[in-house]
Amino acid sequence: MKLLTERLVLRSLQPRDAGSLAAQANNLNVSRYLLLVKYPYNLRDARTFIASCRKKAQKRAGEEYNFGIQQKGKPGIIGMISLSKIDRSQGTAEIGYWLGELFWRQGIMSEALKSILDFAFLTKKLRRIDIAAFVENAASNALIRKMGFRYEGLRKEKARAKSTGKVHDEYVYGMLKREWMKKRSRV
Repeated sequence: MKLLTERLVLRSLQPRDAGSLAAQANNLNVSRYLLLVKYPYNLRDARTFIASCRKKAQKRAGEEYNFGIQQKGKPGIIGMISLSKIDRSQGTAEIGYWLGELFWRQGIMSEALKSILDFAFLTKKLRRIDIAAFVENAASNALIRKMGFRYEGLRKEKARAKSTGKVHDEYVYGMLKREWMKKRSRV
């Protein structure tokens, strides 16, 4: 599956993506705010992750989408964005993402988030999306608010980053479809 934006291709991972995935994820500045990405992160880790994503896509089609972020016309994956924990009966899901450090502050994740929100609300017909970020992750929290998510609370000592072992408090945000429809033309 692919989602296209002006500068990006959001697509299913392929075995050939292991090298670029490992290169981008093997950075403590990237993984320190992520639950499941260890550090160091090597080629074997990337291959295991890709195989897991492909297996989930076949086994539970429509329940979880893990998209590699690729710049149009350039090889390799520069980050990931996912729509997970999809509950069709409730009309809800969660978004998670990360981006390689070389690509920070270029509007790439804003573009990817806009695409995944359109996919969630317009294609998948969901009514609500949740997203969370560690309190210390100022850039991610700012992006989440910029995209129109509403702050809903603080979860104390919610999660342990796999890369550092550090336990983090987490800010929780939510967005309804009607809120996105009002906001989407302004981001």
